[in-house]
Amino acid sequence: MHPIILAIESSCDETSASVIRNGKVLNNIIASQAVHQKYGGVVPELASRAHQQNIVMVVKEAMEKSGVMKTDLDAVGFTRGPGLIGSLLVGVSFAKGLALGLGIPLVEVNHMQAHVLAHFIEEPTPAFPFLCLTVSGGHTQIVMVKDHLEMEVIGQTQDDAVGEAFDKAAKIMEMPYPGGPLIDRYARQGNPHAFPFPGTSMPGLDFSFSGIKTAFLYFIRDEKKKNPAFVSEKLYDICASLQHTLVSMLLSKLEQASNLTGIRQIAIAGGVSANSELRQSLQSLAQKKSWNIFIPAFEYCTDNAAMIAMAAHYKFLKKDFSTLDVTPLARMPV
Repeated sequence: MHPIILAIESSCDETSASVIRNGKVLNNIIASQAVHQKYGGVVPELASRAHQQNIVMVVKEAMEKSGVMKTDLDAVGFTRGPGLIGSLLVGVSFAKGLALGLGIPLVEVNHMQAHVLAHFIEEPTPAFPFLCLTVSGGHTQIVMVKDHLEMEVIGQTQDDAVGEAFDKAAKIMEMPYPGGPLIDRYARQGNPHAFPFPGTSMPGLDFSFSGIKTAFLYFIRDEKKKNPAFVSEKLYDICASLQHTLVSMLLSKLEQASNLTGIRQIAIAGGVSANSELRQSLQSLAQKKSWNIFIPAFEYCTDNAAMIAMAAHYKFLKKDFSTLDVTPLARMPV
């Protein structure tokens, strides 16, 4: 069986389409939404409208660049959740209509599982079982991956995601959205030990990032009372210190998870896995702990349809299809 699948991703503010043939991704077309920048964050209503504007052209480009005809498709894969309901609805509705029109199966995909399966788009790929630290603007999880479609969340945030903490801190410093990549850029020129921020310690393998967000808010407020130019004068050191604290919180739990499970195959996934300090610190820790680590290419870290296509491929092989009455879900279990 050599399935050809069109996959659609529309969980947040990226409209993406990808074609996969026999487990090989042929392309990964992404349309971003600049409309949210002036609001300092994603506006759900504007996101869903932008998806409606983009989806036809994005799918058309993916099909044309793949050299695949619609009649060659064996299935349509799509993100069912988790994500913004309005955004998901656009992708789900489009996938339903196309599958119904072509008379081919629908394959629903869990967005978070797809982030993990991004590791199978390109070589080298991790061996099972492996641990995956999945970090994004909406989620922070440690996942034990036993097979392509068998995964167990063994640790997760109990409040905010680490990506949200990055973006909130950037907003407090009046940086443009999205601020996380800017903090990463400025941190490279700063002293990571200039300002001590309190990391929250949670029992087991769980995370909490609400505390450091609040502490950072009060820290900036108090320092600006003493010196209104504090942020601009100390920007690099502030960013470096905050980023170092957040990355340390992540890797501390990941190391604990490896010690508890005995698993030394370690991967990272999700938008925050593009963070340069996280990548460098993981590589350093891997040398110390004799881990075999896997870090996806940048284009497969953020939301994209290639990872949806890969997940749909494995579900198709198991004939795990959806019905036409499938609806989007804001939250989905792994």
